[in-house]
Amino acid sequence: MTTGDNPAEILLAEDNPGDVVLTKKALKQGKLANNLHVVADGVEAMRYLRQEAEYADAPRPDLILLDLNMPRKDGKEVLADIDEENELSRIPVVVLTSSESEADIARSYELSANAYLTKPVDFDGFVEIVNRLEGFWFQVVTLPEG
Repeated sequence: MTTGDNPAEILLAEDNPGDVVLTKKALKQGKLANNLHVVADGVEAMRYLRQEAEYADAPRPDLILLDLNMPRKDGKEVLADIDEENELSRIPVVVLTSSESEADIARSYELSANAYLTKPVDFDGFVEIVNRLEGFWFQVVTLPEG
């Protein structure tokens, strides 16, 4: 994870521009320095994680925030791909989605999601969720090095 003054590298896979803006604002209000990298669909998420094409020099994320409902490849397909690749399966994945479906929750955990959070509808709730998430993954949890 992060050490010293190094910012956390966070990959956000989210197709809703409004939710991207909310996440950026919430992370800016957080206590930890971070570099947020955004992709708009599951295909781009996997290209980023595999460091393909324009993402050849992309940093390995310390945390992935993953929406389930994206075009081209949805979040469950991304989880399945991550779960199958040893190099990627060690990166914590937090599903951050509007879905409250019990089937989506169960399937996400079956595919090795580390957490499942439903997006709050108001900005203050969203900021609180992101701040708690940031604090937990970057201040409480100990994970193996990249």
